[in-house]
Amino acid sequence: MDALGLHIAAVELETGLSKDILRVWERRYGFPTPERDAQGERVYGPAQMHKLRLIKRLMLLGHRPGRIVPGEVPALEALLEQSRSTPAQAPAINAQAHDLDGFFDLLRSHDVEGVRRQLSQWLLRLGLARFVIEVVAPLNTQVGEAWMQRELEIFEEHIYSEAIQSVLRPAILSIPVAAEAGCPRVLLTTLPGEAHGLGLLMVEALLALEGCQCLSLGTQTPLPDIVKAAAVHRSDVVALSFTGFLPAKQVLDGLTRLRALLPEPLELWVGGTSQSLRRRQLPGVRRVAGLGEIGTELLRWHAGGDVSAVPG
Repeated sequence: MDALGLHIAAVELETGLSKDILRVWERRYGFPTPERDAQGERVYGPAQMHKLRLIKRLMLLGHRPGRIVPGEVPALEALLEQSRSTPAQAPAINAQAHDLDGFFDLLRSHDVEGVRRQLSQWLLRLGLARFVIEVVAPLNTQVGEAWMQRELEIFEEHIYSEAIQSVLRPAILSIPVAAEAGCPRVLLTTLPGEAHGLGLLMVEALLALEGCQCLSLGTQTPLPDIVKAAAVHRSDVVALSFTGFLPAKQVLDGLTRLRALLPEPLELWVGGTSQSLRRRQLPGVRRVAGLGEIGTELLRWHAGGDVSAVPG
């Protein structure tokens, strides 16, 4: 903290935007335009922070940095309102049935055990697949939005993430380990720079329920290590998750390099909210549009890649 505002390390913690991304935007788009303190360090004032929070919220909704970082604040605020009024792709959570307000009360009161207990109750009542699709997916969106609106503190968002992991991981481990005949062996991770891992855990849960044998490397795995792990695991599929935080060029270049490094029979699946995945299709890379498409993609894989053999 400085009299002029926040130093870059504090901005990274406050917004989740890395120092490298902030510096790249400064060079490429002319924003942000921080002041300098007596030691020459970057300092971001209230107006800069307001715009950065707007940008982060729009990125969470799938907008590309190149389209929004150069924009003026009033235009970004209008775009945010328009985006929030558009039905989300994630299933809407039934607040009355699932007591959403009560869940957020537990989170804001820092009742960690209460948060875990509520999530566990939803899991037991709905089963793992419905819990992931009907509860965790929309909750992720709403918790992220509350965080960016400063209705939740960073540490409260971390409490939520840790609670989700503490509930999902044992549920996944309770699924029989033996892979079903004909199911792919799947390696899950993210590219360097992509630090968000809840999506990987959700996908792993759905794949494990289908009989797939999964190996998750967590987030930000270097490309050579992905290739080595896929060989050791004898993977049939490498699955990557993306949010809107990596620049489109970094996403596409990383996927192009990884595809070239992986042996041809091994499939590369990608999913998430990054708009760069929707705007350009790369050879040898399959985009899975959402959690609900995983079953269809597995049917296609079972059919030997023949899409026409997949029912429906």
